[in-house]
Amino acid sequence: MNRVYILGGLRTHIGVRNGIFKRVRPEVLGGQIVKALCEKYEIKGPDALFCGNAVGPGGNIGRLLALEGKLPERTPALTIDLQCASGLAAIHMGALSIMTGENDVVFAGGAESASLQPRRIYPENDERAHERNPEFTAAQFIPEEFSDDAMLLGAERAAKEAHITREMADDAALLSQNRAKKVEEAGLLNSVILPLYGSRRDEAIRKRMSKKLLARAPGVTDFTDGILTAGNTCTINDGAAFVVLVSEKWAKRHGILPSAEILGMKMMGSDPLVPPLSADRAVSALLSEKGLFYKDIDAFEYNEAFAVISADFRKNHPDVAERLNRWGGALAYGHPYGASGAEIMIHLMAILSHEDGRYGMASIPAAGGVAEAILVSHVDENAWKGRSIFRAAAEIPFPVEV
Repeated sequence: MNRVYILGGLRTHIGVRNGIFKRVRPEVLGGQIVKALCEKYEIKGPDALFCGNAVGPGGNIGRLLALEGKLPERTPALTIDLQCASGLAAIHMGALSIMTGENDVVFAGGAESASLQPRRIYPENDERAHERNPEFTAAQFIPEEFSDDAMLLGAERAAKEAHITREMADDAALLSQNRAKKVEEAGLLNSVILPLYGSRRDEAIRKRMSKKLLARAPGVTDFTDGILTAGNTCTINDGAAFVVLVSEKWAKRHGILPSAEILGMKMMGSDPLVPPLSADRAVSALLSEKGLFYKDIDAFEYNEAFAVISADFRKNHPDVAERLNRWGGALAYGHPYGASGAEIMIHLMAILSHEDGRYGMASIPAAGGVAEAILVSHVDENAWKGRSIFRAAAEIPFPVEV
């Protein structure tokens, strides 16, 4: 199996619904990103493009995006819908295509516009048209439930099962906002953000956030004892993000130092009634497969669409709690669905590079109780220069020394 590396990636600023990108189609945002990646890494065109998208108009938006980005017509593109985990699934699928030798260069990520999310209608002969309002935005994820609020309901159930209180959730939200604000002020992500259409910052980061403001935030579900509020639940967003995956052979031939190596991937199903808890379960399974422990990982990036995700991690893994979302998470930046997987992978690589970390883990829970987890290792420049591309992968012990 070929080894897979990530050269780097780019993302847009993340806009809030009906904000800076309210009139920009997702394929246009993503097209600008892949065009910029070609220029940055002097790539005429990738061998393939894998695009996550969850709430678009349907069809193969990945191909549309590739054409918008002026990629060669020969470049095939595939759209992946794993809801919130779509972008990470795109990286997973793109990496597999390189591992098998089918491709050498792949763009993987996603694009999303909640602002332009179409509404759909169940046809008359679908029983769901009579059991609820026939117009809907969210697809059905589990047999027992079909509701536009399905993810919110699942997060409330997860909070109950994991014994997460409102105070724990609010603390997680405040920490995320404070960390993201410091990163924004220091400009630590400027090199991986492509300003577009007048964008200047990630719109969801709140410059002023406090426990008092969080305590006053209104609830977002009808649960009488619910903990979800507008303050500890992520915003609804627009944005695009892609990473460049390459084979070792390609990187060596072009003399480019990659940012990270993909060491393992895991797509895993879990209890569909409590989807937020699936992220950590996928990570636990992947670490077990690779003979690693939580303490071995220098940085975790979980897509914290709901504070219950990060609060649960901190409760279960207190020894490494500070390694989760070290630069803030979706509670601050937002969650542009299909783009979030590439976004958190870009953040993870930046954190490992800036803080001299070795192992990093990215994970996203998705509707229906399916999660993605990807383990990466930061590439050391000296070790990279001394590595021969002709060394067989079977000769390399795991974990890989870099």
